[in-house]
Amino acid sequence: MAEREMMLTRKGWADALIELGEKNPNVVVLDADLAKSTLTSLFKEKYPKRFFDMGIAEQNMINTAGGLSLTGLIPFVATYGVFVSGRAWEQIRTSICYGGLNVKLGGAHGGISVGPDGATHQALEEIAIMRVIPNMTVLVPTDYYETKKAVLAAAKINGPVYIRFGREKVPVVTDENTKFEVGKANIMKEGSDVTIVACGPMVSEALDATEQLAKENINAEVINLHTIKPIDKETIITSVKKTGHLVTAEEHQMAGGMGSAILEVLAQEHPVPAEMVGINDTFGESGKPRELMEKYGITSKEIIEKTKNVLDRTL
Repeated sequence: MAEREMMLTRKGWADALIELGEKNPNVVVLDADLAKSTLTSLFKEKYPKRFFDMGIAEQNMINTAGGLSLTGLIPFVATYGVFVSGRAWEQIRTSICYGGLNVKLGGAHGGISVGPDGATHQALEEIAIMRVIPNMTVLVPTDYYETKKAVLAAAKINGPVYIRFGREKVPVVTDENTKFEVGKANIMKEGSDVTIVACGPMVSEALDATEQLAKENINAEVINLHTIKPIDKETIITSVKKTGHLVTAEEHQMAGGMGSAILEVLAQEHPVPAEMVGINDTFGESGKPRELMEKYGITSKEIIEKTKNVLDRTL
């Protein structure tokens, strides 16, 4: 597999916040007693008067952010994805999204690759939880550069945005010049036999899978679906019309996540044989990140297997 530089997506989140803080005095940051983990501590160091540690009180933090947004400020809220989406869902729904308030939510430690923190801290459901709420934009960037761009782009959106990022370093598959547009997927590799759509760190796994598939004369197209909502129907439909087969790959429950969102589109527009790679209706556990990805079946190996399976199927 290709050797790639490894970087923290949460550092992309933090670097973007610092850049926004320098450019826009209305940008403020709120954290729920996890500033060192979410790296909002770096924003605090530069702009202490625009940083608010709300303690372990996620519901209160969300309501406070909503109030700040009504004064013209642009609040960026940070905590672990499992906490913001679970503990504060009703506040996000009613206090933020119902009124379309201009609040940005950073969900750190997404996915099972959180590692030793275990099941309680591994956000495996929050894409589903967030995308179902009206007015919410949901972004799942793949690496450091894309996370930084996602945060900068979120600041330009007048309304609620959820941005998911992880704990561990992940392979860098984009660069400073890679185009990022909210709602527009990126084709990472063109192909003719099967469409592989991935998000987050699974994009690099998909690219690794295509190297092995190419050795077996299977030409896969890889799409980086960094925006789960609004979903890029056009790019997905165009690709599967060309290839006739689909595999989705995400570090999230298969139920309700990115794959489900894609299949909802294709069921109405252009059904094709499809397979899904993701967490299969289970909680995680403590362990080393790579070991957990292997145990729960979300690596390039499973993408290869599912690709071969789907190519044997027709509708």
